[in-house]
Amino acid sequence: MFLQQIVNGLVIGGVYALFALGFTLIFGIHKIMNLAHGGIFMTGAFIGLYSVQAGLPLWLAFILAMIGAGLVSVIIEVTAFRRLRQSGEVEFSALISSIGANLVLVSIAQMLSKTQVLRFPFDTFPVVIFKVWGLRVSALQLAMAVLAILLVAGLSWYLYRTGFGRQVRAVAQNERAALLAGIRPSVIYFQTFMLSGMLAGAAGVLVGLAFNSIHFMMGDPFLLRGFVVVILGGLGSVAGALIASLGFGVLQTLSVAYLSSRLSDIIIFGLLFAVLLLRPNGLFGQDEAGVLRGRR
Repeated sequence: MFLQQIVNGLVIGGVYALFALGFTLIFGIHKIMNLAHGGIFMTGAFIGLYSVQAGLPLWLAFILAMIGAGLVSVIIEVTAFRRLRQSGEVEFSALISSIGANLVLVSIAQMLSKTQVLRFPFDTFPVVIFKVWGLRVSALQLAMAVLAILLVAGLSWYLYRTGFGRQVRAVAQNERAALLAGIRPSVIYFQTFMLSGMLAGAAGVLVGLAFNSIHFMMGDPFLLRGFVVVILGGLGSVAGALIASLGFGVLQTLSVAYLSSRLSDIIIFGLLFAVLLLRPNGLFGQDEAGVLRGRR
C-alpha cells in the first residue's frame, strides 16, 4: 500500500513538474511571476478535450493542446508583457497584467463550457492495469509518467545541450551583454514563452485525463501548487523545480491516503513555511538569485 502511494505520488509529481518548469522558466528569463500560467494550463486541457470531441485521436489532440497553449502563451507575452519590458516597468506591473490575462482566459472558458464540468469520453483511454512487483499501474499512469519524463528530458536537453539553450541562459544572466554578443532577446522571449505554454498545455491534458474533469477554474489550484513548488525548489532553479515537484506529489498523495484530504494543504504549506525559515531562497536557491540553474 505504501509503495503504491509512492508510485501514485511520483506520477502526479511528474505532472506538477511540467507545470512548475514552465512557471520557473519564465521567472528565470523575465524575472516575473506569470500568474496567467494557470489559465494557459486550463486552456491546454480545453483544447485537448474539444479536439477529442471533434473526433481526433488522443495523441493528436495532445499535440494540438501543447501547440495551442504555447501560442496562447506567446500572445500573452506580446500583449501583456512586451510593452512593460520595453518601458522597464516589469515586476509589479507584470503581475497585474498577468492577472488580467488570466481573467480573460478564464472568462472565455467559462462562456464556452457554460460553467459545466466537462469530461473526456470514457473510451478515450483504455482502462488497462499492469501489475509490476505487486504494484498496480494503469495504462494512463504509465503514459503520464513516460510523457513527463520525455518532456522534462527534452527541456533539459534544449537548455543545456543546444546553441539555442546557451542563448537562453545568456539572456537570463545578462540581457545587455547577450545583445552585444549578437543574441536577439526578442527571439529568446518567444521561445521561452512558447515552451512554457506547451509544458502547461501538456500538464492540463494529463490532469484532465487523470481526473476526467475539466473546469474553467481548474488552473487556480494548480497555479497555487506550482507557486509552492517553485518557491520550495528555489526561484529560477530547474533542478529544484523538478525535485520539489516530485516530493510535493508524493507528500500530497501520502497525506491524503493516510491522514485526510483536509489536512493535505495544511501539511504542505506548513512544510513551505518551515523550509523558508531555514532556507529563505528555497532548497536549491542561492544568496545571489541565479537563473535557470541546473547542469552546466
